[in-house]
Amino acid sequence: MELKTDMSEVARQYREDGFVLAKSLFSEEEVSTIRDHFMALRISGSFPGDMAGIDAQSDDPLVKYPRMIHMHRWDSMAMDWLISDRIQVWLRSCLESEPLAVQSMLYFKPAGARGQALHQDQHFIRVDPGEAIAAWMALDVVDEQNGCLQVVRGSHKLPVLCAEKADTTKSFTDVGIHVPEHLKPEPVKMSPGDVLFFHGHMIHGSFPNTTTNRFRRSLIGHYVSSDAVKVADYYHPVLAMDGSEVTLDDSPGGGPCGTWVDVDGRPVVQVV
Repeated sequence: MELKTDMSEVARQYREDGFVLAKSLFSEEEVSTIRDHFMALRISGSFPGDMAGIDAQSDDPLVKYPRMIHMHRWDSMAMDWLISDRIQVWLRSCLESEPLAVQSMLYFKPAGARGQALHQDQHFIRVDPGEAIAAWMALDVVDEQNGCLQVVRGSHKLPVLCAEKADTTKSFTDVGIHVPEHLKPEPVKMSPGDVLFFHGHMIHGSFPNTTTNRFRRSLIGHYVSSDAVKVADYYHPVLAMDGSEVTLDDSPGGGPCGTWVDVDGRPVVQVV
């Protein structure tokens, strides 16, 4: 696919907002092949990293279609997408450095499925130093009805915020973060083949899929900048963008995090 985008503008927008949308980075035909491939795998049984057992009779849609994780470790299509040339071009512009790949994920999010509470990827990835970045590709039309991604513009400039308990009737994870009223999540509506690139400190999440007959499938890669020395143990082995392994140290758990406090009538983050 010929690249016609002004990548200097991509870098500027990413640094300003914390995210940038690559429209139609992959074709409808490519997306259809990827979607069909992973649907066939999901229906066929369990794979390493499944967050829940598969039970086609369950009332919980996320038990019928649990997410896949680290597929690139055992599936060539996932690996090819994770380190594809098109993804690399956008990552380099956003990071302004070489990327390293640490994770692949596939969310199915069928009709009636819960979303995921607002969070920051760095809470889990713990890259040190440097930064994390996600590439989130829509495999369906995604909108507010089927639980599109919600982002808080500019929140990548905040530190990692302290985790709180999430409402598990609306979120499949029990980890979330508090967001004061002046920070409003905004929906990112996408078409199949669009890829959203966003910073590891960006506050993001999604609401439940309230439709009765639509999936909201997405293929996701997580990456860190090449100046990284440490990353959480769960994300090893780390890969260069030619697929070769790169040795990084393990990041310890925990560490400083920010909490919102009131200073002179306005909310500010205090690191504790």
